[in-house]
Amino acid sequence: MRKHFIDNLRWIVILLLIPYHAAQSFNTWGELNYVTFSPNQAISSLIVFLSPYYMPLMFVLAGMSTRYALQKRSCGQFVVERLKRLFVPFLFGTLAFCPILAYLGDKNNYNYHGSFWGHYKVFFTKWTDFAGFDGGFNVGQYWFLYFLFVISLIAVGMITLVNSLTKQRQMPVDVPFPVICLFGIMLPIFYDLLAVGGKSFAEYLYVFLIGYYVFSDDGMIEKMVKYRYLTLPVGLVACAINVYMFIWSGKDFGIANIMVKATAEWFMILALLGIGKSKLDFAGKISGYLSSRSFIFFSLHFLWIVWFQMLFARVFEGNVIMLYFVPIVLAYAATFTCSELAYGIPALRFLMGAK
Repeated sequence: MRKHFIDNLRWIVILLLIPYHAAQSFNTWGELNYVTFSPNQAISSLIVFLSPYYMPLMFVLAGMSTRYALQKRSCGQFVVERLKRLFVPFLFGTLAFCPILAYLGDKNNYNYHGSFWGHYKVFFTKWTDFAGFDGGFNVGQYWFLYFLFVISLIAVGMITLVNSLTKQRQMPVDVPFPVICLFGIMLPIFYDLLAVGGKSFAEYLYVFLIGYYVFSDDGMIEKMVKYRYLTLPVGLVACAINVYMFIWSGKDFGIANIMVKATAEWFMILALLGIGKSKLDFAGKISGYLSSRSFIFFSLHFLWIVWFQMLFARVFEGNVIMLYFVPIVLAYAATFTCSELAYGIPALRFLMGAK
């Protein structure tokens, strides 16, 4: 039986990428972006509020989906499916869309005056921090597909090894709720382990495996539903404290901030799983439509954010509200329009990982 709440949580997270990535242009910690506006604490707070649990939740959901997928497919079939759904769109997005973003970043941040086509040479020969804001080679938002592809292969290898050593397929584990809460304590250990570009392979593998071995059990999800009114307040308070510590306090809280971030990450994941199961476990025309377009939406959204931010940078100069919200509204409209057009073309649908 399909777990519709997983699909619905996934497309909701993807839709929120537009305001999330638009907010990065206003960050207060000095990080360069394709378009950089004056730092704004309120807008930066959105990033810090979401970032602890935003992408980890996606890896938890991927771990759960892997359990269900392996019930219907062999490991070989699963790997082929991951190649089609993750590696192909990663490769296509990196080669087709990231050069455009790099060109815009180079033009906006370093006054590049060459042609768009001439910048392809810059993209494939300039190797710096892989962020792309200076025009160099980067994978943009497609780091997620790359991470998920690699982690899926590693996890399946680990799962297969465990199954072969124990001579049986390991079933989901029924873990007491207090023990589940303690899993979050381990998160800071992984934050800097196998990290690339500030993103940790180890952290995401950890939560992926918890999704596979723990949250793929219906009984465990029901526990998340039961305790959602406990986990949600804890998660929200931790998120708020994390925002205060990082954005508003003007102080460095060191390890205390890291532990608050881990608490926010873990308890929000628990809460969203419970809320998702209780409120979002349904299928309908709108949810089905958004789920089917989500991968294409993911591939296209960043281009439109950057384009509209550059377009209106001078028009709304100094008007923070207009600089933030107008590009967001237009980016949604343009991304949905282009997603619909791309979905109607089988080759593009394949290249962008849509079903």
